[in-house]
Amino acid sequence: MTQPQCTLPIGIFDSGMGGITVLKALADTLPQENLLYLGDTARLPYGTKSNDTIGRYSRQAAGKLVERGIKMLVIACNTATSAALPLLQKAFSPLPVLGVIEPGAHAATAATRSGSIAVIATEATIQGGAYQKAIHTINPACVVTARPCTLFVPLCEEGWTEGPIVEAVCQRYLGDIFCNKPDSPDTLMLGCTHYPVLKQALQQVVGQNVAIVDSAASTAEAVAQWLAKHKLLCTAQGEGTRHFLTTDNPARFARTGSLFWGKHLEAEDIELIDL
Repeated sequence: MTQPQCTLPIGIFDSGMGGITVLKALADTLPQENLLYLGDTARLPYGTKSNDTIGRYSRQAAGKLVERGIKMLVIACNTATSAALPLLQKAFSPLPVLGVIEPGAHAATAATRSGSIAVIATEATIQGGAYQKAIHTINPACVVTARPCTLFVPLCEEGWTEGPIVEAVCQRYLGDIFCNKPDSPDTLMLGCTHYPVLKQALQQVVGQNVAIVDSAASTAEAVAQWLAKHKLLCTAQGEGTRHFLTTDNPARFARTGSLFWGKHLEAEDIELIDL
């Protein structure tokens, strides 16, 4: 018997564990949905790669999820969204493909009081200008300061999310932007799905009056709205399934992934795959 489309899982992928922040937001917003997550940890990070390489890796990761049978694809990676969203939408049409940048831009513009927003992300995301363009599309009057923070992803993947070393790195990247000048940004947009686990350290550097926003909750809401509009919400009772795939080292994925998931993961919970 063919599985009803509404009960198919939502497929989510990222270069590593950062996209689990989006997975968690989806699980909180749509607890009944089945969720299938792929972290391409063997080829992490995407953020320092060329657009052609990011596009190729993204298509391979997305293809593996599509093979399993999904009703929607969520690119839980700002770098892949910036470099490959149109590519994946075309490659897997008519499957709906959503990225995290547009929802994140809406969250940032809603949060700012002064219209001055700082965006931090990977090198590829910043160079591509995706957040700058998305924010200016929503509100052309916003002033956007963009800064690549290349060391943040390896820190997160290593499980280093707080302490003097992490705060020193945050200060090195952001101290000159948030220096209590009258025109300092009042909002910090976390333009990488890894970065939310650094929120406490970042808040120490930017100050308590700066709003820190990320794209996870707004992406989950966008997914919920799309599924409801197209009558594809899962109507099953109880909590849906959560299945994890990785391209390298399930034990490490479980250890670090637990930080992002907020729940303990065992290596046995993670399926090792090859792309």
